[in-house]
Amino acid sequence: MSIALVNPMNETAPESATAEPRRNALQGRKIALLDISKPGGNIFLDHLERLLRDRYGVASVIRQMKPTFAKPALPDVLEKVGHADAVIEALAD
Repeated sequence: MSIALVNPMNETAPESATAEPRRNALQGRKIALLDISKPGGNIFLDHLERLLRDRYGVASVIRQMKPTFAKPALPDVLEKVGHADAVIEALAD
């Protein structure tokens, strides 16, 4: 009987990407808030949305939620947040 050893690591090479430049101001911008479905994330994002609108003059906020924090965002969620000038992802517990 032979033994097969399996490498549990992901052997695919990651694609390199260039980060977008940091925004100087948020006034008049469209910001997406992505809730990853961890407990408390919606409370944090509610407060953050108020701050963004009241203190920083954000023009509009797009709110999206992943169905579960354990999996990547679905393509339709990525499509919706992709129309924003910036995305903030909520990590809470």
